[in-house]
Amino acid sequence: MAKVSTNVSIDADIKKQAQELFAELGMDLSTAINIFIRQALRQHSIPFEITADIPNDETAKAIDNVRKGVGLSREFHSVSELMEDLYADD
Repeated sequence: MAKVSTNVSIDADIKKQAQELFAELGMDLSTAINIFIRQALRQHSIPFEITADIPNDETAKAIDNVRKGVGLSREFHSVSELMEDLYADD
């Protein structure tokens, strides 16, 4: 497959940080960008989640707990079963 050169404008500090990170991972910036593009093509999307909101500490802990299955309620098979549990004296 023929290779072509592509110019991408990025912040100089970001480029330096990226080059350092990718060097630690055993690759150069060009290889990392090629990996990104190949994954995007395979998945037909950006190969990672893009979000605008960064959760605060409390929300991040709650998300982590859910992923670990910590502090979750038991399963209910009906609304009446849920309501019974909700109003039960603990």
